Amino acid sequence: MLFLIIILIAGAVILVSSVVFPLAAGKISLLQLKKVTKAEAKLETMFIQADRKRLLFFYAVSPLVLATAGFIISNSLIIAFFCAGIGLVIPEFYLRALEAGRRQRLANQLVDGMMLMSSSLKAGLSLLQAIEVLTEEMPPPISQEFGLVLRENKMGITLEDSLKAMQARMNIEELNLIITAILVARQTGGDLTKVLSRLTTTIRDNRKLKDSIATLTLQGRLQGIIMSALPFLFVIWVLSFNRGHFDIMLNTDQGRFLLILAVVLQVVGMFLIRKFSTIKF
Repeated sequence: MLFLIIILIAGAVILVSSVVFPLAAGKISLLQLKKVTKAEAKLETMFIQADRKRLLFFYAVSPLVLATAGFIISNSLIIAFFCAGIGLVIPEFYLRALEAGRRQRLANQLVDGMMLMSSSLKAGLSLLQAIEVLTEEMPPPISQEFGLVLRENKMGITLEDSLKAMQARMNIEELNLIITAILVARQTGGDLTKVLSRLTTTIRDNRKLKDSIATLTLQGRLQGIIMSALPFLFVIWVLSFNRGHFDIMLNTDQGRFLLILAVVLQVVGMFLIRKFSTIKF
């Protein structure tokens, strides 16, 4: 009987090692390949040329490094798996941060860019020539985006379609307003010089209002960050003195329920603080 059990266990181990692990590895590699393909597409829209091998290496190494570091620090497989999960999402957060930073830089350049285009139009240049002046005089990313519009126009794509593509690609409120105004002015025959001048003033006032709101809500946002971090810092501080301090909470049903309730309330509090300190207009 014991011999039969040993044979069954050995067979199960062989089956897992020869079938399950390769299938899991294949699915993970396929998922990573899809993520790398999406990352390449996003980086291309940001005019960043990335090596596919480096991207694959980055996506594969991040979870392994964090899992190893988590296991060495905590000596726990659960924390190692948790760190590996964090490593899987780090590249996505990094790409989103790159996109957000690029959008913010372009938004900060819009006022100067529109003033330059308006001055070019007043000097008698056409809209395409004004865009060409903007691409020559302004730094990236605004020069890259409008330069792409010019290249697409030279390839036969209409200016309206190129501007709409840039509008969908960047999705910035001020840029959407500018592109919509340009398209309407071209269709209705309006004075584009006056339109751009008024838009420049509107965007400048809008940004001043946003900066004022951000300054006024800074205290509330800082309080939210501090209050959100305090419970976790308190737990770390207590565990550094007495690792068994929370055993009674972890080993009883009531304690576990209270811990789960505390985490839920903490998340709700963080969400409400963020909601109250964010003003949309």
